[in-house]
Amino acid sequence: MDFKDYYKILGVEKTATKDEISKAFRKLAVKYHPDKNPNNKAAEEKFKEITEANEVLSDPEKRKKYDALGANWRQHQSSGGGFEDFFSQYRDGRRGGTTYEFSGDFGDLFGGSSGFSDFFESFFGHQGERGSDSFRSQTHRDRGQDFEATLYISLEEAYNGTNKEILIEGKKLRVKINPGTRAGEKLRLKGQGGASRIGKQTGDLYLTIKIAKHPFYEIDGDDLYYDLIIDLYTAVIGGKKRIKLINDKTISLDIPKGTDNGTIFRIGKFGIKKTSSGEERGELFVRIKVETPKNLSKKELALFEELSKLRNE
Repeated sequence: MDFKDYYKILGVEKTATKDEISKAFRKLAVKYHPDKNPNNKAAEEKFKEITEANEVLSDPEKRKKYDALGANWRQHQSSGGGFEDFFSQYRDGRRGGTTYEFSGDFGDLFGGSSGFSDFFESFFGHQGERGSDSFRSQTHRDRGQDFEATLYISLEEAYNGTNKEILIEGKKLRVKINPGTRAGEKLRLKGQGGASRIGKQTGDLYLTIKIAKHPFYEIDGDDLYYDLIIDLYTAVIGGKKRIKLINDKTISLDIPKGTDNGTIFRIGKFGIKKTSSGEERGELFVRIKVETPKNLSKKELALFEELSKLRNE
């Protein structure tokens, strides 16, 4: 398994700020997004790669762990050590147990294919053997130890619901994610925690949901915000833009003449389910981001200068 240089993938320095990372990610996300590159597997893989890099480098804790490994990569690889061993120093106990992270995938955005690489899964995920020290309960109580873990899901999975499989102590567990699942929700898997030393009741496993960052959508309560990037010419003279919604439907949005950067359009009830059992949803809003043209030719610059003169007459 090859080491992934997330800084190189995003084209930023290791000293890059969070804003610089976000800017680099957004630029690449626009270029390689599947909507702009239909049936292009190379662009799809590139998009997955930059999304994964942003997931790590935009999160202070993940970035800290990644940077710690990066400096010792060659030495640690040659020693045959695993990522779990290397990062054991970063774990802390919760509920009397140990905290682990399980990573999911980017779901429907890529037609159900995995979004996170094996490197990411090994780096931030959990792969262990039953009975290993990292999972063995160290309690003398009648009841086994409870474990906590973080389960990453995509926004598409939170919106539509899904069934995910996770691996714990060599055993596959199926976890149901209901439509409308929120970040921070906890799922209880009864009896999937640590075993008691005296053979009584097994502890439970608690999964805390985290929703991976999306390159274009942002969650605000029940509502979704979509950043639509348009060129200056469309903003000035108007036009139509097609948007692929989180539920795979496509809509056509009319852009009026003279649309300002930052304009927000209310699209309708395409947000997150308000309750897992109900049908009512939040709103979808589209935020306009006007992209200034770059690398203009002499003729184009002359035309803009002429327009400027006409406006100021």
